[in-house]
Amino acid sequence: MSTETVRICCQERYVPPGLLLQWHLTEQCNLRCAHCYQDKYAGLELGFKQLLKVLDQFTDLLKSWRQDCGRRVRGHVTVTGGEPFIRRDFLDLLEVFAAKRENFSFAILTNGSFIDTVMARRLRRLGPAFVQVSIEGTHETHDRIRGPGNFDRTVAAVRSLRAERIETFISFTAHRDNFREFAEVARLASKLRISRLWADRLIPTGSGSSLHEQMLTPDETREFFETMLKARNQARRRWFGRTEIAMHRALQFLVAGGRPYHCTAGDSLLTVQANGDLYPCRRMPIRVGNLTETPLAELYYHSDLLSKVSLLRNERRSVQGRSGLLAHIKRRSEGGSRGGVSKRSVYSQLVKK
Repeated sequence: MSTETVRICCQERYVPPGLLLQWHLTEQCNLRCAHCYQDKYAGLELGFKQLLKVLDQFTDLLKSWRQDCGRRVRGHVTVTGGEPFIRRDFLDLLEVFAAKRENFSFAILTNGSFIDTVMARRLRRLGPAFVQVSIEGTHETHDRIRGPGNFDRTVAAVRSLRAERIETFISFTAHRDNFREFAEVARLASKLRISRLWADRLIPTGSGSSLHEQMLTPDETREFFETMLKARNQARRRWFGRTEIAMHRALQFLVAGGRPYHCTAGDSLLTVQANGDLYPCRRMPIRVGNLTETPLAELYYHSDLLSKVSLLRNERRSVQGRSGLLAHIKRRSEGGSRGGVSKRSVYSQLVKK
């Protein structure tokens, strides 16, 4: 982006408070999880030099905001896949991240299969903000979803990470077959000294596109949120080694309180696919452009789609107060980013109770 363009956007007085890049380095994966949002496990990937060019575009945008707009924008890169550790050059890329840590932080989303004591020690030196794995319920439920033996491997990976004092998160995808097992996952997370446990509801897409019947009903959603809240309250009563049970997603605030969630896709959240395609979010697979063809800064400020996101962003800013926000969410919620039981219907059922 030219200096002139940057100054124009500064005059318009919009610079995001932060910029999170969710970067899918590969579609390859050693697992075939039943609810995976991928529908294929091979495809075009950027070479290492191309990865570095994408990274340069990200850091250049951050630097332009600081130098030309006088704003130090927090940058963060979350690397994932597929399974990122499958790439032979993954650790080389992390070395570059570590060398640029003054510009941005980074984290890793992984299934944990490739993390042992030696790998955890190396990761500690590289300094990720956190490493996240997934646990889907009890031992039996998890292995049914992710494959035999994966529960034990995931727990072993977590123990290796925590032994090196690496911040470790667990994500939980709630559906009708496992949402009542969240409390057990919370107890395990506390036992493993996990930093944060959070959950989202199943979105039937990719390999999980046939799982519509597994989506939670409004009543089940409320039950699930109340289970999360109970687990959160129990965790807060512990004096030491507390695990945060995060309730910041989607409609969780209706039970947990706090600020309503709003999606920042296309604003302070962007997703880069393995081939360099830019999306507002992985769950909003609308191609904005490709970073091997058009620089990130140009797409951020001048693409048709992200310009429309900018208009919505300004509309959201004009909404004042809790009641206004609730009305705004009700008006805008059309089923989330992908199909199934709509946020509108869940919202309507939850606010009645």
